[in-house]
Amino acid sequence: MVESPDEVLASLQEEALIETLAALEHERWSHWQRYLHSQCQPTGDGSLTIPAELVSRWTEQISTPYFKLSEKEKKSDREQVRRYLPVIASALRNRENYGERRRGQKPDPA
Repeated sequence: MVESPDEVLASLQEEALIETLAALEHERWSHWQRYLHSQCQPTGDGSLTIPAELVSRWTEQISTPYFKLSEKEKKSDREQVRRYLPVIASALRNRENYGERRRGQKPDPA
């Protein structure tokens, strides 16, 4: 039995999956912040100053649509997305296995 898009969407909005993805997102964000802080200059009051060349580069990246990014920048974005795919795939497999168990079928071991 094929699930409707609404059923798939509902399974992707379950709290356990949202929490797992949120933890992964926090890990990604923390990694970025560690990198950002390592590139900045500390000031006497505890704040950080981002070097002008990084501000310029990141401002340009912020203003650039994905399809206009360099291949290196796109590759970096793809690598980040790939970190989420196993979690989403697992959630979808679990959903399929749950449906098969409810219908009395053996779950697909893949």
